[in-house]
Amino acid sequence: MKKIGVLTSGGDSPGMNAAIRAAVRGAIYLGMDVYGIEKGYEGLIDGDIKQMNISSVSDILHKGGTILRTARSERFMTSEGQKRAIQMLDSFGIDGLVIIGGDGSLKGGLDLSKQGITVMGLPGTIDNDLGYTDYTIGFDTSVNTVLSAISNIRDTSSSHERTTVIEVMGRHCGDIALYAGLTGGAETILIPEVGVDINAICRKMVQGRNRGKLHNIIIKAEGIDLSTQDLADTLTERTGMETKIVVLGYIQRGGSPTARDRMLASRTAYKAVELLQEGSESRAIGINGSEIVHYELEDALKMKRDYDKQVMELADILSI
Repeated sequence: MKKIGVLTSGGDSPGMNAAIRAAVRGAIYLGMDVYGIEKGYEGLIDGDIKQMNISSVSDILHKGGTILRTARSERFMTSEGQKRAIQMLDSFGIDGLVIIGGDGSLKGGLDLSKQGITVMGLPGTIDNDLGYTDYTIGFDTSVNTVLSAISNIRDTSSSHERTTVIEVMGRHCGDIALYAGLTGGAETILIPEVGVDINAICRKMVQGRNRGKLHNIIIKAEGIDLSTQDLADTLTERTGMETKIVVLGYIQRGGSPTARDRMLASRTAYKAVELLQEGSESRAIGINGSEIVHYELEDALKMKRDYDKQVMELADILSI
């Protein structure tokens, strides 16, 4: 394989630039030409494509976001849009793609692979919701961002003797809430995979107050089937304790990636270009333990992810 393209798609995640850097420099080292595709599938359709060199990815390892930018493309979801994308790849002579993104982005790559394009999918999403890999690029940074916020919020919650509900990202997967909640010492962690037990939350809050506890931190993933406002109102009504809301929002996607995310991005991206250089079929690349692994792309996207019950149990035990 002589020419490959690199794109980032969907929501950005810290570590995407580290993956771009490793893909570009790794491909050049292996004797391939590399083209950066801007604004994801939308840019691919429009031909926002430029050749990259070693200097194109200088001084980006530590930066959040993505230098290639990203977008969600309605046009790519149509057969006509995919046809135009393939024609654009053909026009530039690009034989294979490295796609960095989440579930939707990799499903788009699968559509291309079924039409003859070799695709290497990297797990670039803060949600950690891809079943074929232990961790995704950006997850560790996001958890540490939330952890820092918990520490700051605890200071003011304790001073005012109040309960704070912190809403974090995670529509279908509660890993950000779970990992940040455990390591941040939250009293309650609410994730989409487990139903909300209002009685248990209220009981823990009242018991804590009775033994002199000054505050409560509740971490709630956004995908919970109960609005954050309704939750806060219910807790205030039933316990008589002042309850505030903090929605962390997009700060969870930004910031300089942690060493763990830079390592994961660099290792998976280099494996991607190695596989392309070897003439491999389309694959999804991730990590299992300390080993970089790869699976047939379609099989990988069928793998389901469940939350870590042991982590949840430990969080409950330590928050008594």
